[in-house]
Amino acid sequence: MQPVIDWTAEFPAAITVCDRDGIILYLNQQACRAFAKYGGGALVGRSLMDCHPGESKAKLRRLLRHPRVNAYTIEKRGKKKLIYQAPWHQAGAYQGLVELAIELPERLRHVVRQ
Repeated sequence: MQPVIDWTAEFPAAITVCDRDGIILYLNQQACRAFAKYGGGALVGRSLMDCHPGESKAKLRRLLRHPRVNAYTIEKRGKKKLIYQAPWHQAGAYQGLVELAIELPERLRHVVRQ
């Protein structure tokens, strides 16, 4: 058996994992920095809803109740990001959501492969 590698801690995108009730289970270093004004790493064990306003909070509630992939781009303070929210499973059972927030370069190449 190969050793488990924790590649997520220093991954250059924010990774947030919550359970089915929206309780934060994990934030990598980038996510801790992104949510610093809300408490950073101290958010583990607290509700993900505390970090999202209005419509964003309502959408998260819907995603937790009806798990599916939700992907979109945003621009905030001149930085473009891809937000990718998806359900995670363990032994086939739905456990909660994972959110990746990936900063995109100013010019992003698009390749179509045949």
